[in-house]
Amino acid sequence: MTHSASHLTYLLLCHRKLWLHHRQIRMEDNSSDVAAGKLLDRTTYQRRAKKWTQLSLGHLKIDHFDARERVVKETKKSPKLEHVHVAQLKYYLYALERRGVAGVTGLLEYPAQRRTTVIELTSADRAVTIPGWEAEIDRIVGLPVCPEAIQKTYCKNCAFHDFCYI
Repeated sequence: MTHSASHLTYLLLCHRKLWLHHRQIRMEDNSSDVAAGKLLDRTTYQRRAKKWTQLSLGHLKIDHFDARERVVKETKKSPKLEHVHVAQLKYYLYALERRGVAGVTGLLEYPAQRRTTVIELTSADRAVTIPGWEAEIDRIVGLPVCPEAIQKTYCKNCAFHDFCYI
């Protein structure tokens, strides 16, 4: 099965959301957080825009790739869910490596905090972590029924909140 960055994000945040997303049930179009993220992406670091190109890998879309420097950049609003942001970038690096693009690094930027972190793949990421994520995604989306809602601190801001709790 092919996996998207959304599949990975939802695996790490909410198995219920992963299962629903895989079945084309999408609520993000109505989310103010998603709209704010897209605006941040369009308005941050505009002078550097020419060096970054969008890269489509079929099921994955990388918004900012510098082919000359072999760098993937992700810009996020807040480091609140940084572990998910790091995982997403690592998944992009892994996908590029699987397609023969070696030596790629990632930049994770939080403009409001004026913070940038360099992200690289480790041998453990390649051999264990990412294949484990993919296997778990396959297991969850293969479940015959939707996983139960599990209340988490960020549920109140989720696009699926009403779907799960009302």
